Amino acid sequence: MTDRYARQIVLPQVGVEGQARLAAARVLVVGAGGLGCPVLQYLAGAGTGRIVIVDHDRVEESNLHRQPLYTMEDIGSLKALAARAALLRYNPTINVEAVAERLTPANAERLVADADVVVDAADSLAVTYILSDTCQQIARPLVSASAVGVSGYVGAFCAGGPSYRAVFPEMPVRATNCASAGVLGSTVAILGSVQAQFVLQLILAIPPSPLGRLVTFEARRLAFGGFTFDDAPEPAGTVARYIAPSAVTGDDFVVDLRGLDEAPVSPFDGARRLTVDTIHTLLTDDGQPPTGRIVLCCHSGLRAWHAARRLADGGLNDLALVALGDWQP
Repeated sequence: MTDRYARQIVLPQVGVEGQARLAAARVLVVGAGGLGCPVLQYLAGAGTGRIVIVDHDRVEESNLHRQPLYTMEDIGSLKALAARAALLRYNPTINVEAVAERLTPANAERLVADADVVVDAADSLAVTYILSDTCQQIARPLVSASAVGVSGYVGAFCAGGPSYRAVFPEMPVRATNCASAGVLGSTVAILGSVQAQFVLQLILAIPPSPLGRLVTFEARRLAFGGFTFDDAPEPAGTVARYIAPSAVTGDDFVVDLRGLDEAPVSPFDGARRLTVDTIHTLLTDDGQPPTGRIVLCCHSGLRAWHAARRLADGGLNDLALVALGDWQP
């Protein structure tokens, strides 16, 4: 054992046994942006033995004020690859794998199943729900966070605790992100560091367990808050879940919720073009709603979720959602 970890091994919460736990741990980090950077730095610094980074994005100059893993030389590079290189320069004794692709329902189960702890540092509500559904199914702890403006939260879900859906059963009417609402680099660094703390406490089994707990931070008041949710019930009834575009079949009734100005051509032949406000017409068309599964598609997955809620309220429950992003067949 080198001097690298001496200052944490001396902690009674870590010790030699805890350091061995860290060395054997496998952590999946989805998102290598503002939250992902501090998570990755502190997990690598602590000696987490295997880190898998999933991110399909590339480094932009506008990222640099809050994503200190990257430099000007990294602009245009895939974040997953640039982050891996930075972490190995920082700590060459660990194993870091870069997966330069989008997290989807098609690859989520494989990636999650190979991890001991899953970190949601993605700027996508669809990804958060995909990860929560997968972690709940195969009993992996999920540490999820969100930071916009000068506030945000960190929570630990699944693995015997309530899922993200149990705490956040409803999606917002519209999603804000760093591009639209802005973000202060120090705020996102604080929340990413809390995420790393949650992960380390899970690996080291330091009480109290973060599972079933949510911590908030509000920079305007310089205040932390939060609550426990370990008794939150899972949503009742049928829940519309996200599926991969490749899982859409010719038997599905596909609705593309994007406007023609947004996507002149749908990737699905025969897709019907509707909006969230006109989705109710499926309930009234000649008194005969579609038979079989209805697949609702949009760019981020948010409009698809809201359209599904309206159809479910009208009695249609065989529903699936697709967050297309930039996907093309």
